[in-house]
Amino acid sequence: MEELLELLKDVRDDVDFENCTDLIDGKILSSFDIIQIISVIDEEYDVAVPATEIIPANFNSAQAIYDMIQRLK
Repeated sequence: MEELLELLKDVRDDVDFENCTDLIDGKILSSFDIIQIISVIDEEYDVAVPATEIIPANFNSAQAIYDMIQRLK
């Protein structure tokens, strides 16, 4: 999880990924941010994120992103 938080900070260093739980619902992340995060997940975790997984629930928090990565591994 710590590694993921560091990677997310590289995408957007102005967001509190550790505590925020409404990254999508609160319009904190843009669609471009999501694309960057998906790219990072693919590169760093060797996990392809299918289109069916690109839903708000999977990107509203760092924990949700982490859970998705674990599920897709």
